[in-house]
Amino acid sequence: MTSEEWRLVGFTAGMAVLATLLVLPFGVAVAWLLSRRSWPGKTLVETLVSMPLVMPPVVTGLILLQLFGRRGPLGSWLWETFGIEVVFTWKAVVLALSVMALPLLVRAARAAMDGVDGRLEQQARTLGAGEWRVFFTVTLPLAKRGVLAGTLLAFARALGEFGATIMIAGNIPGKTTTLSVAIYNLVQLGEDGKAWRFAAVSAVLAFISVALSERLTRGGRA
Repeated sequence: MTSEEWRLVGFTAGMAVLATLLVLPFGVAVAWLLSRRSWPGKTLVETLVSMPLVMPPVVTGLILLQLFGRRGPLGSWLWETFGIEVVFTWKAVVLALSVMALPLLVRAARAAMDGVDGRLEQQARTLGAGEWRVFFTVTLPLAKRGVLAGTLLAFARALGEFGATIMIAGNIPGKTTTLSVAIYNLVQLGEDGKAWRFAAVSAVLAFISVALSERLTRGGRA
């Protein structure tokens, strides 16, 4: 592979890492709320969080485009308040990857927290620990394997994202083009050899991420 091709791989991996880190605190918080709390509208939140898993990614991308476009409610606010343009920039890539990766993180983290014995948390409260301390010293340590497994799955999903990314970020070489977008373009141009090289890199990265996630999940069950 040429240096330009490796730069594309590095850009995609970097965007996936950034997206995963951005959704990690939010995803863990949502997983905890879904696992440990009941409130009106909980089912609606569960459904909304899982929607990107079942909707066509291009539909998710279209929704993001409407929200964060220059005339969209969030996009116009960001532009008028901070002068930040999202659509067709690297920020749009991170946004698309984050939205598509979030459901996997939340589902894995929630499953891990559901497996934590609530009696241990209650014992910590009776000893005077507040909710934050219970979370960071009891719940999270016991659920850490599941959270890490979900983080790896989210990273793998971000690496392979295509539909939402092409809708909101487009295909601007050197600025928004990711591995999946590049593979699509190369196939359209008949450059199958180059496309297969990118596909092989994507498959290896995804395989490593999923394998580590499965290992963590099995270790947590044990």
